[in-house]
Amino acid sequence: MNLYEEKKACCGCGACADSCPVDAISMKSDDEGFLYPQADREKCIGCGRCIQVCPLKAEKEVRGQQSCFGAQAKSESVRGTSSSGGVFPILAEYVFRRQGVVYGAAYSRDMKVVHREAGSAEELEALKRTKYVQSDLQGIYRSIRERLKEGRWVLFCGTPCQAHGLRLFLGEPHSRLITADLVCYGVPSPGIWRDYVKYLERKSGGKMTDFSFRDKRNRDNGHSRSYVAGGRERADSLYADIYSRMYFADYTIRPSCYECGYCTPDRHSDFTLGDFWGIEKVRPDRDDGMGTSLVILHTDKAREVWEQVKEELDWFSCSKKDVLQPRLKGPTEMPAGREGFMKRYKALPFSLFRLFFAWGMFVRDLRRRAGWR
Repeated sequence: MNLYEEKKACCGCGACADSCPVDAISMKSDDEGFLYPQADREKCIGCGRCIQVCPLKAEKEVRGQQSCFGAQAKSESVRGTSSSGGVFPILAEYVFRRQGVVYGAAYSRDMKVVHREAGSAEELEALKRTKYVQSDLQGIYRSIRERLKEGRWVLFCGTPCQAHGLRLFLGEPHSRLITADLVCYGVPSPGIWRDYVKYLERKSGGKMTDFSFRDKRNRDNGHSRSYVAGGRERADSLYADIYSRMYFADYTIRPSCYECGYCTPDRHSDFTLGDFWGIEKVRPDRDDGMGTSLVILHTDKAREVWEQVKEELDWFSCSKKDVLQPRLKGPTEMPAGREGFMKRYKALPFSLFRLFFAWGMFVRDLRRRAGWR
């Protein structure tokens, strides 16, 4: 079975692998560090299930009228430990009260980003906070299907393609499933992240046990980053972090992300969540440096849930125009230097590669300040 013709035609959601009835598909890393499905032709029975669940091959649906909000958790502790305004843990608590489970991205013991199940507020802590890495969903779609068969409530939070892949995998609506997708700027390479973790561990003299891309200790809307390695915490500006600078320069994201069809307010999920970009213009009285969530409701189920959780939030209604940040208008544009960036990544040790990148950014910034092209 030919799963994709070229790499930009695969988003790496992994729904095809979980859907295969004979386990003929496995997810393998390429030389850019992204996972792609590989089919064992000797095992394949040609059922076509893998093609049926591919979100990039499916027709895009247009949902009904969206409702748009800005929101902040009333609980300072909930908001302070979240990347934006704290809506995700509020939705999670709604599910926990119904003896349900929540799925989201977390760090494994070796700092790999994987989707994981949480059944309590304590377990949820690992799923909170943004991870600028594409997550591995191996086995997650099957796990969610089993939980739904047990009659459990399930909240799934992930990228739009992952959430759409889940719906296609399940094949039918479930009254106890809530899906929340993210305003996604493109998923960065797990391979580059792995190499960066190893670099920081060598530099710190010990194993990394935590990393926060959106640390709020300075009340700067999460523009700080912190990590713990070798038993010691280190914190700095997010924009001084070399891995984050690679991401913000648009070099490290997956090829399919440059042609993403989900960069629109019209989504397949119940909720869309993200940072409320432009809050300082829309509601400057809410811009206190601790984050505000953008919330878009797409379905009647989302509106029903919203009515039951909104008392735990300080929220305000807004128009679609107010929330149309760049990645709700179109995908990230591929930078001209991405091919050269990836060639150097493949050829050089990471410690040397990062120096080349840092020097390139320094020269670029110098040229811009001098008004050169």
